[in-house]
Amino acid sequence: MTSHNKLKSNDNQSGGLRHTVLPLPPDITNEMHVEIDLYARFMRHLRMVPNSREEIKVLSAIQFTADMMDLTDALVAKTLVNLGLRAPRSAFPASYLEHVDKSLMRSGWEVGGPDAGTIDLKAYWDQIGEDPFAAARRAYPFAELPATV
Repeated sequence: MTSHNKLKSNDNQSGGLRHTVLPLPPDITNEMHVEIDLYARFMRHLRMVPNSREEIKVLSAIQFTADMMDLTDALVAKTLVNLGLRAPRSAFPASYLEHVDKSLMRSGWEVGGPDAGTIDLKAYWDQIGEDPFAAARRAYPFAELPATV
């Protein structure tokens, strides 16, 4: 068994090099109505995306869920990661990747530091061979100064 095949029991692998682990449904005994609705909309739309690339399907389902629930893409992605979603970096919206990259630059005890889901996602990215320096290679927007003053 190769290192990228050591996944959770819900890894949904049918062979090949699939790198997406779908989230588990939230505990319905808790009062987590938003999470339950978010999970249901995400999973429902994930099946309907007409694309064969897993990353595109996950990204599309995240964006669709955010639009339907009037939430930000980053919040939907963060909630799904906390429910167990594991996928390559290309499957997540840029706003969530920026959040992850910035939080991983802090220690776990600092304000704005990574939560358990973010730490697990980073470990998963390392396991499947994602670029460990992707955060440093991101092009963040910056204010442009005029050529003349």
